[in-house]
Amino acid sequence: MRVSAAERARTVHPLLVVAAAWAVPGLGHLLLGRRSKGIVLLVALPAMFVVGLMLQGRLFPFDFSDPLVALAGLADLGIGLIYFLAGPFGYGAGKVTLVTYEYGNAFLIVAGLLNLLVILDAYDMALGRK
Repeated sequence: MRVSAAERARTVHPLLVVAAAWAVPGLGHLLLGRRSKGIVLLVALPAMFVVGLMLQGRLFPFDFSDPLVALAGLADLGIGLIYFLAGPFGYGAGKVTLVTYEYGNAFLIVAGLLNLLVILDAYDMALGRK
């Protein structure tokens, strides 16, 4: 017997869904039984993040003395655990002299912000609002 997505949403705790959705983009939707949507998000958002790194974008630090840098850092963090894996492997330093630097920044920031929207969507589904 198959369990419907609505029934699965009732059995999974919403905070677990939020944590999973933040850690790995699309995992929250997969936990809720939304396979197609989860797989698309699992591929698209990390791919966007990787494109940003390939374009030599910068992963911004949490420098609260400059509010825009702090906001960019929080947006970058929205992508989840991938953010923490990029730094130790030497990615995300950014090269300001390259033409692609700002495009890379845009891809990194937007990937994180989109994942935050995906987290909210998964949370709404876990609560049964969708």
